[in-house]
Amino acid sequence: MTTTEPVFAPADSLLRFATAGAVDDGKSTLIGRLLHDSKSLLADQLEQLEVASKERGDEQLDLAMLTDGLRAEREQGITIDVAHRYFETARRAFIIADTPGHAQYTRNMVTGASTADLAIVLVDARNGLTEQSRRHAVLAGLLRVPQLVLAVNKMDLVGYDESVFRAIVREFATLTERLDLREVTAIPISALRGDNVVDRSAAMPWYDGPSLLEHLEQVEVVDETGLFRLPVQYAIRAQEQDYRGCAGQIAGGSIAPGEQVLHLPSGMRSRVVAVDTADGELERGRAPQSVALRLAEDIDVGRGDVLCSVDQPSAAAEELTASVCWMSPKAPLAPGTRLLLKHTTRVVKAIVTEVRERLDVTTLERRPADSLVLNDIGEITVRLAQPVFCDPYERNRFTGGAVLIDESNHATVGAVLITEAR
Repeated sequence: MTTTEPVFAPADSLLRFATAGAVDDGKSTLIGRLLHDSKSLLADQLEQLEVASKERGDEQLDLAMLTDGLRAEREQGITIDVAHRYFETARRAFIIADTPGHAQYTRNMVTGASTADLAIVLVDARNGLTEQSRRHAVLAGLLRVPQLVLAVNKMDLVGYDESVFRAIVREFATLTERLDLREVTAIPISALRGDNVVDRSAAMPWYDGPSLLEHLEQVEVVDETGLFRLPVQYAIRAQEQDYRGCAGQIAGGSIAPGEQVLHLPSGMRSRVVAVDTADGELERGRAPQSVALRLAEDIDVGRGDVLCSVDQPSAAAEELTASVCWMSPKAPLAPGTRLLLKHTTRVVKAIVTEVRERLDVTTLERRPADSLVLNDIGEITVRLAQPVFCDPYERNRFTGGAVLIDESNHATVGAVLITEAR
């Protein structure tokens, strides 16, 4: 008797992607279809889905319930949180962030897309681009998500009409011309029926491109982090083994034994002796691997420090100009607001010195403002009690990003994209 060995995706193939769009455009159904048709569901998951669908009186499987995990979501048929799901095919592993469609949950979309390699913006073919569709496309541009997919959903409800699809693509192209989006791919689909989701559809012979899953499996993830950056999370010292290592996740570029690094804040240089991991030494460590660097010189390194490229180091900044998405329902963000700023592994006290402007995410117009309320996006200036070692967000999404924290309850109240450091 022969047995078939399971086929797993290559270890370095991971693609993180987020779904976004207006309410009821079919984001959760699309994710459910991907999981179901790619045979990524376990038997007990299918059984639970069948039971839950029957309880709601549905004649067929309600695939949206696979990602609408909260009871409130299931009862209302909406998504109000960011639901993460993992699945893999023989070609690639995926982490999906299914983000809310409501405008009041813009902060959730920012959270889900902040680490994404690709964003899928769903549009209902019957309705075309909505304000929320535009909002999510703009946010993907601000967050510098490298790849964008325009998925025109519910094509079955417009008779698979090519002209409907082409009109939406043209309107979307007009919008994205004003955004910093490098690659946009448009795919006509029906998440409910499965057309062009996992398998190509015979119902749309006029479309000769890949299915959505084929595109996701083939899209190239380019490391754009460039220069070497390692925010130190922990200094490992094992005296009995005479071991000293600087542990953390590589936030940019790569590093190999023999290469020089610069330590901030001391400004001292050292040569890398070894790049260690839990599985042994590496010939070269690359972002976003977690490693421990052994250095030739005995430098006093601690949490919050940075090891970086000697030639082009991170900036040591005590004042930042940044775009911010304000997430607090308690109070607006205004000059004089005192907060904590968490940047990589360092947390420092901060005070907002200026609110410069607010961005209208539907028109892309910037207007003067003196405060920001929940889900507003605007530009601010922040003064820090201690320096952080950062880069502009457009150069490095990791060392150019930060979060603002309420000192009183330690709740995250703002997502920060650094534009200028001084």
